[in-house]
Amino acid sequence: MADDTPHHETPAFGDPDLPPEGEVNTTDDPGSTAMTGPQNPALASIFPSQLHAPATDISTQPFFWSSFNISPRRVQRGGWARELTQSDFAISDEIAGVNMYLEPGGIRELHWHQTAEWSLMTRGGCRITTLSPQGLPSVEDVFEGDLWFFPAGLPHSLQGLGPSGAEFVLAFDDGEQSESNTLLLTDWFAHTPPDVLAKNFGVAQEVFSDIPLHNLWIFPSDVPGPLEQDQLDARVEWGGTEPVIFRLSQSTPIHENSGGSIRIADSTNFPASKTVAAALTVVEPGSMRELHWHPNADEWQYYLKGTGRMTVFNTGPHANTMDFTAGDVGLVKRNLGHYIENTGDEQLIYIETFKSDHYEEVSLANWLAHLPPSLVSAHLNIPEEVLATFPRETQGIVPIRR
Repeated sequence: MADDTPHHETPAFGDPDLPPEGEVNTTDDPGSTAMTGPQNPALASIFPSQLHAPATDISTQPFFWSSFNISPRRVQRGGWARELTQSDFAISDEIAGVNMYLEPGGIRELHWHQTAEWSLMTRGGCRITTLSPQGLPSVEDVFEGDLWFFPAGLPHSLQGLGPSGAEFVLAFDDGEQSESNTLLLTDWFAHTPPDVLAKNFGVAQEVFSDIPLHNLWIFPSDVPGPLEQDQLDARVEWGGTEPVIFRLSQSTPIHENSGGSIRIADSTNFPASKTVAAALTVVEPGSMRELHWHPNADEWQYYLKGTGRMTVFNTGPHANTMDFTAGDVGLVKRNLGHYIENTGDEQLIYIETFKSDHYEEVSLANWLAHLPPSLVSAHLNIPEEVLATFPRETQGIVPIRR
């Protein structure tokens, strides 16, 4: 007869769960992992840590992976956009994201939002225009690694520069914000009585006889001329407005070592960005973003380059591991422990964004280094002399140990 008695084995390092959980417990019972139903090998190959999770994973939690790679592209002459809102990515209630491309000269038409717009340029160059709360204009050019920030309600436009146009990622400080739900200049004109338009601008109604009757959203145009001329034509007053752009990739890292770097943009060094804080993170092959958590906001991640693996630790306990590659989006709820490991042979580069005016992080190593060693030893059964060799402060990035 088969032995149906539960096997309550002593937990082993790297496999701590009772009852035993994970493939590590099935070596003498391979039938336990049989998958004979319909399969999608192409999809399964993207997520090895889902099918073959580390033995330390336990239970399940809300899915914290999505990707612009599976999001429909809205394409028009002049460019395209694809988005991830909370409708697409249920766990992301604080941040919605958009990936957009504008060809050289392509224009994202004049508009404004009911939420703030934060953006990182990922390729090419873009000319942006906006207006301050005091009614003063800004006209700027941004390039790869630069940010812009437009507070809710302030009007703006975006236009691709030559020779390659502009690609960027937008983050809105509301998970429900859609790029298809914006207040557009052409819509307002088309849906305002012509006599009202004439009265407002002090011209004859005939002036508006050829305005577009449908919005433009994205449309082609000529590549912008010299920046200085546009600034002059817009009557920009230098020093009269708070800067709406920030050269993040040129800023000084808060953490940097042989394993990578972390650069921060928040209201402390980019005062305009009052509702979104961000970190641009580079992790070298074999290195990892250290074990940590963020106490003030959810972390919305956009992966720009490379491949990585992240385990999210939740109450319960719940711990699940997911794989990420370029174009993917991750979400870690505030206070949940995590790391991101570079699993490839090139740099892993991703952006972390937070719905907050400032960046906060708690490093596990830094916390343990600032406790009485006897207290930590009592918890972990690690001798105090070994604890003394642990990192003594926040590392940010953990380099390869040689």
